[in-house]
Amino acid sequence: MGSSESGRRVVAETLGSLVDKIAIVELKRFHMAEQVQRVDAPEAHREACRGRLQVLDAQRDDLVTELDQLAADVAAGRRELKVYRQFKMYNDPRYRGAAGQ
Repeated sequence: MGSSESGRRVVAETLGSLVDKIAIVELKRFHMAEQVQRVDAPEAHREACRGRLQVLDAQRDDLVTELDQLAADVAAGRRELKVYRQFKMYNDPRYRGAAGQ
């Protein structure tokens, strides 16, 4: 984590990337909870899924806490989000050599 010219800490993680991670974990949690409720699955499977669901709960809670803290820090001016530019090279013939033509 670096500092900007303003002295604020610069972070590479964005609010959007944290929201994306939370959405992915929530989707995993949803499907893991379905596995816990399966009546046709062996108890050992359901028990393993309960343990995994607890891990996913902790991961989600950590990400939500990080998102809340980052949003508060950005709003208070303690942190600055860094902008990363996209340099997409695929499907652009200017980046293909003779072998790619």
